Amino acid sequence: MRLKLVKSDTKIDFFRYIRYTFGLSLLLFLLGIGDYFIQGLNYGIDFRGGTLLMVDTDEPQDIADYRNTLGALDLGDFSVTEISDPGGSERNAVLIRIEQQDDDAAIQNDMIATVKATLSERFPGIRYLQTDQVGAKVSGELIQAGVLAVVLAIAAVLFYIWLRFEWQFSVGAVAALVHDVVLTIGVFSLTQIEFNLTIIAAILTIVGYSLNDTVVVFDRVRENLRRYKTTDLREVLNISINETLSRTLMTSVTTLLALLALYIWGGEVIRGFTFAMIWGVVVGTYSSVFVASAILLRLGVKRDWDKNDGPAGTQFANIDA
Repeated sequence: MRLKLVKSDTKIDFFRYIRYTFGLSLLLFLLGIGDYFIQGLNYGIDFRGGTLLMVDTDEPQDIADYRNTLGALDLGDFSVTEISDPGGSERNAVLIRIEQQDDDAAIQNDMIATVKATLSERFPGIRYLQTDQVGAKVSGELIQAGVLAVVLAIAAVLFYIWLRFEWQFSVGAVAALVHDVVLTIGVFSLTQIEFNLTIIAAILTIVGYSLNDTVVVFDRVRENLRRYKTTDLREVLNISINETLSRTLMTSVTTLLALLALYIWGGEVIRGFTFAMIWGVVVGTYSSVFVASAILLRLGVKRDWDKNDGPAGTQFANIDA
């Protein structure tokens, strides 16, 4: 017996409440932008500059003891996070993040030496498993590189979809990607989960995942535009989304199962990444249907694919990639 998440002959009208679904997307989009400018992101050491220490002790230690010990040193902003071991070992490791003290490397090195000496005195037998430093200049360059990577990825998507389909498809696909990226940044701004380089990697992965979903739907739309030449565009879109719904949901559910397992048992180190991916899969699946397709319906699309229509931007539409 085959597992089916949806019936093969579904006839859901996805545009019945288009005003509400598109309005919800627009509201969340604006809230995400607003929260980013009001509250901002909780940038990690990758972007702010600072020092990361991973330490381990033979006996379990109270996280509050670490915080009280470091708080007495007047280090500025710092955080202490317990690291859980997915393998179930008895390691008592914690991750300590300390903000950049000064651009002078000597001052920063003195601070690290002071921190290590204080921790060694307070917790005899403590082991320093990892020590990483990121300077302020390097962190600024990482921010620029991260933003540039996301912008170039979206621009490449715009060009690719324009070559494969029509410009209306490109606008819909890119709008969905921008929607996903902004909502992801918005939820990180709202929750104040640390935003670091791994989250940039997650956002780029979300862009690829959402694009894949959107292209599958749009490819079926293009086929059905040839098949149902006189059918209303709204109905063609509904048929196409229903025909690809089983594949879309199966892909999303199986991906979410793996991500949830990583989020629960993967430990603190990758928790931010997996959270971003879980959120991205959900909003990416949603935007493929209720944002990209809704914009395509609003813009309209070429119906007769047997005739050349240069001004419509379809001269490369038959390219397979």
